[in-house]
Amino acid sequence: MTAAQIFAIIIFVGMFVMIVLDKIERHYVTLGSGALTLLVVFGICMHSGNAITDTLAVKQFFTKDFWYQVTESESKGINWATIIFIAGMMVMVEGMAKAGFFRWLCMKIAYLVKCRTVPIFITFMLMSAVLSMFIDSITVIMFLAAVTIELATLLRFNPVPMILSEIFCANLGGSATMCGDPPNIIVGTSLGFSFFDFLTNTGLCAAICLVISMIFLYFAFRKEISGGKHEPVDLSKFPKPSEAITNKKDFVISSVIFGLAVLLLVTHATTHLTVASIGLFIAAVTLIAFGRHAKELLKKVDYKTLLFFIGLFVVVSGLEETGILKLIANFIGDISGGDVRLMIAIILWVSAIASAFVDNIPFAATMVPVIQSLAESSGVPISTLAWSLSIGTDIGGSATPIGASANVVGTSVAQKNGYPIGWGRYCKKLAPATVIVLAISTVYLFVRYL
Repeated sequence: MTAAQIFAIIIFVGMFVMIVLDKIERHYVTLGSGALTLLVVFGICMHSGNAITDTLAVKQFFTKDFWYQVTESESKGINWATIIFIAGMMVMVEGMAKAGFFRWLCMKIAYLVKCRTVPIFITFMLMSAVLSMFIDSITVIMFLAAVTIELATLLRFNPVPMILSEIFCANLGGSATMCGDPPNIIVGTSLGFSFFDFLTNTGLCAAICLVISMIFLYFAFRKEISGGKHEPVDLSKFPKPSEAITNKKDFVISSVIFGLAVLLLVTHATTHLTVASIGLFIAAVTLIAFGRHAKELLKKVDYKTLLFFIGLFVVVSGLEETGILKLIANFIGDISGGDVRLMIAIILWVSAIASAFVDNIPFAATMVPVIQSLAESSGVPISTLAWSLSIGTDIGGSATPIGASANVVGTSVAQKNGYPIGWGRYCKKLAPATVIVLAISTVYLFVRYL
């Protein structure tokens, strides 16, 4: 193992430990770790200016593929498309919140279920999974977490169990379709699978796992979601949904912008507009529509989360540029031999474990050529290995707060509103749920494809 690889691992592990200890704000931790990666790994150990420029990836902004992309291509270094997209969605969400959209929606839901917490809990889990099949899970969690906190304020319950459940179901729903999660887009476009190929394969698995997950999460959080306010709510004294609308014009505009965002995300495979283009466009339209309130919306953007992602991308690039991710991928091929069951299990579980700690996008991109060579040498259908990889990378990210973008965004929204979610609390509930889903997925893959 080279010095660059050793230092890349040390920096990553050190960053991970510091985030878990939660003594320093996490965006400072990732940015500091990213700076060390650039200086020590790429500069001192590798003497590679190209590694630094590839990681910073500033030149992406000046390429056509960054804004308009016909075929999916591998992203290296800082994924600026993701950063721009998240920032754009944050601006949109702040605009919707200012117009009273979330408060209106949460009160509407409260009326429909007569302010009962358990039906709200179940409804939001279903909404999270279904929406994430067609819309990026980041947008879904931004939207639902904001609504959940608004509703929690009105009904005086703890929103953390609901937000955690929404995060888990969003990642699970995202595994069901090709456009639901970035790794699926990479696998699908690289190997020629369609939206319906995913829906009829990983989608069926996700549906089975969703039922089990909802039951598990209900019992895991039962005491917390039913332990708040016990006296019945007098709906006659409850604010009417229409009272939440601060400005009817802004409400209509923000609703139209949200609908436009959904339409662009669902059709981006057809329009070939990248998430960077969509995020920038939605942010621009929102700021123009809100006019004199534009500066206020920009001030409310959660810049700490954006900086966290930038630092994290740099550190993961250290593992990628030094070949650590490639070593992990090759390890799977070496130890699986010709045993198909072992091959499927290793791809699923190693992908899941790796995706719990590193960004699943570069890992999925690294694994695609590996499963192609495995399929050629072993005679196993490439589709079987592809579904194993997709499920592993999509579901594994649910196990930790940094395993998927939706996790980071959801916990950040909670923390921003006074509900910090530590690693202990997160992993205590969602890590077992992740293991259960992976176990079910393993059985599903064995039964259906062997």
